[in-house]
Amino acid sequence: MNPTPSSRADISDWRPEDERFWESTGKAIAYRNLWISVPALLCGFAVWGMWGIITVQMLNLGFPFTQAELFTLTAIAGISGATMRIPASFLIRLAGGRNTIFLTTAMLLAPAIGTGMALQHKDWPLWAFQLMALWSGVGGGNFASSMSNISTFFPKRLQGTALGLNAGLGNFGVTTMQIVIPLVMTVSLFGDWGGGSMQLVKDSGWIFGKIAAGTPTWIQNAGFAWVLSLVPLSLLCWFGMSNLKTVSPDTGSPLVAFAKVTYLYTLAFIPAILGLYLYLPAPTGLGLISMWVAIPLDIASALLIMRLAAFGTMKENVSKQFEIFSNKHTWAMTALYIVTFGSFIGFSMALPLAITVIFGFQHVVDPATGLVAHALKNPNAPSALTYAWIGPFVGAAVRPVGGWIADKVGGSIVTQWISALMVLASAAVGYVMLLAYQSAQPEQYFFVFMALFVVLFTASGIGNGSTFRSIGFIFDRQQAGPVLGWTSAVAAYGAFVAPVVIGAQIKAGTPQNAMYGFAVFYAACLLLNWWFYLRAGAEIKNP
Repeated sequence: MNPTPSSRADISDWRPEDERFWESTGKAIAYRNLWISVPALLCGFAVWGMWGIITVQMLNLGFPFTQAELFTLTAIAGISGATMRIPASFLIRLAGGRNTIFLTTAMLLAPAIGTGMALQHKDWPLWAFQLMALWSGVGGGNFASSMSNISTFFPKRLQGTALGLNAGLGNFGVTTMQIVIPLVMTVSLFGDWGGGSMQLVKDSGWIFGKIAAGTPTWIQNAGFAWVLSLVPLSLLCWFGMSNLKTVSPDTGSPLVAFAKVTYLYTLAFIPAILGLYLYLPAPTGLGLISMWVAIPLDIASALLIMRLAAFGTMKENVSKQFEIFSNKHTWAMTALYIVTFGSFIGFSMALPLAITVIFGFQHVVDPATGLVAHALKNPNAPSALTYAWIGPFVGAAVRPVGGWIADKVGGSIVTQWISALMVLASAAVGYVMLLAYQSAQPEQYFFVFMALFVVLFTASGIGNGSTFRSIGFIFDRQQAGPVLGWTSAVAAYGAFVAPVVIGAQIKAGTPQNAMYGFAVFYAACLLLNWWFYLRAGAEIKNP
């Protein structure tokens, strides 16, 4: 029977594998939910990644923070979003698709408005901005619940296409944010209600050209602007999406479902805050552990809290989730997905500020020591806001292509080629960064730098598609979902790792070492992929 308008919210009869049901009823419902899910996920990526652009403009406007402190803001948003993906994979079964996507989309209003308010005050302490960056992680967590939800609507033969569209178009949130934010900063978008402007201390810009120092800038619009899309999108999710009772039979009333979502997302903040407090230096934290300790601690704490705090049907789901850790292929695919999506989101977060710092200054090297003695403002510096969007745009656009090629020749072969390409491109980027950092005219190396980064984004985007295909091939239907959720969560820590590593190496005067380190990791994963999936005696050949 066809769902009536009154039953659109909760659908009890759902048989997508039944061809007659699919064509007569299911197809329209599934695609309606998909086309609402895509812009909601896009906004989630935009709010999660917005600190990569905001920090550039904070530097241009003379906010009283060091470059290292600004890099921590993108890193905090990164670790928060990654941690929140761990519980997000449980939300659909517990709370229902419509309930979950509506609430998690509406939740983005809090960091959007809070960020806009904080950015109006240069004199606010660093921790206020760090809190907003932490809160922005909600947008990163939404990926796991969004993908889990869409997978339940489509028959097996169409899940690859549906998930590719949801993920690929959702990833465009990074590019959308990098284009929209510089634009809305140039106008008084909300009049008197939106607050006054600040004066640029340094030249800025966006895709249509440079904006000179002294230009009025409404940096608060970087947060406030998302209200214009999030409010109607939240309403669209509520009135247009559906809960599949065959998937989520025990959601309870909407208020009960909202309480479950809020409970799990609140739990995710605990390990993120703990890890950051132990990692970040004073006055924000204790500075007791390195990033390489903070990430495993954060992951382990999140899993432990999930296990201890599980209740009702969630306890059974958690137990099933933990079964994937006894499978060696879970760990192999986790490493390979870090190469692809981890690189994509990490470089998206770190690239704008890296461009600003490396090419925005003329670094004068002391010939006696070989170290940078001092830095002068570079009058010919390229604007990060003009170019930083190109790489993420290309990476998101080619993601479906990677899946299509993998279907033709095999996922692991595609992953092997893109890993080799990323080894070479990363090492080459490192060398170009070395030349630029030690040059009195760093801008002469910029276009080679950008071209190589576009290669990295292209390879990571294609690899996103090939690794998704491999996971679906390696694991049965029961385990594939949890593995996708787990690998996407761990890979999302790239949004934390890349800004920290690149920022630390820039501070040390050796930015090239960050990219050399990534090249070594890519080479190790290339060997891992060959050992598990391409050598003659591989247990699973070219999945």
